[in-house]
Amino acid sequence: MSDVSRRVLLQTAGMLGVAAATAGTANAQGRPSAEDFIRAAKGARMFDLSFVWNEQSPVLGLNPPYAFALNRTHKMTHEIFGQVPGSRVSWASDIMYFSGQHGAPTIDAIGHIGRDLKLHGGVDAVAATSTPGGIGQSLGIESFPADLMVNRVVFLDVARQVAGGRPDPLPPGFEITGAHLEQTMRAQGVEVRRGDSLLIRTGWGQYFGKDNAKYLGEQSPGPGQDGARFIIDRGVRLAGDDTATFEKRPAAYGKELFSVHMMLLADHGIYIVENANLEALGDAKAHVALLVLTPLRIQGATGSPLRAIALVP
Repeated sequence: MSDVSRRVLLQTAGMLGVAAATAGTANAQGRPSAEDFIRAAKGARMFDLSFVWNEQSPVLGLNPPYAFALNRTHKMTHEIFGQVPGSRVSWASDIMYFSGQHGAPTIDAIGHIGRDLKLHGGVDAVAATSTPGGIGQSLGIESFPADLMVNRVVFLDVARQVAGGRPDPLPPGFEITGAHLEQTMRAQGVEVRRGDSLLIRTGWGQYFGKDNAKYLGEQSPGPGQDGARFIIDRGVRLAGDDTATFEKRPAAYGKELFSVHMMLLADHGIYIVENANLEALGDAKAHVALLVLTPLRIQGATGSPLRAIALVP
């Protein structure tokens, strides 16, 4: 077993309450058995952080529109192949067309955003994207770290904290500061640790697919630069929320666009997740969980759609 796999196993077991010291079938190294691990994982509560993706889902105008259609139906294939003597088979197949960015949810690759034509680590952005084959220099989504696919996540329900415990969404254009994140963390009795993933609830997931004009509008809440500094200073490796662009819009800092993206992605190599469905997690007050994210391993891609889940005891 690799060091990464061992860390994932022990971290998962710890999150789900599997103590090696009390495991009757623990091996000589003190690790729980595979059966202990499976029972613990299957016994966890699961929260699906993904919205259903369809043609009514909101898509930012800078992306191609979502499209889905069956290019072969069972009727069509049965008429062709079902007439072969002895054959009873039919099948359907589909074509999907959508951007790797801004799905439901999605993750930004580190090379998605640059500052002054420099990517994370000082990589020349022009040279790294000089061919149609995608982002080079290991900054595409195929380089997403394996140990971040299964990681401790702290869920900060800023919207409830601001609304005095009610599930109300944050007001349009609300800037989440470091103080908001700190206050929410203390009120929830949790600690954001170095290496954690972090999810922030603004409450705007309530508008996804229901009020798309508002959800995609230029007045969505989110972290500003001060909130980004909290994320950086705490050593967070991945941050996400329930809005289309993660950070507050419009920008609070003059005409500079996506300053938070630049701070997290370009300056510090922190991944960003957008369009997460956090309503059930908020209702359950599940403030610490095991986050499972599996981006598609697409060479050079600037991002990937996700099926994201959170597991809690």
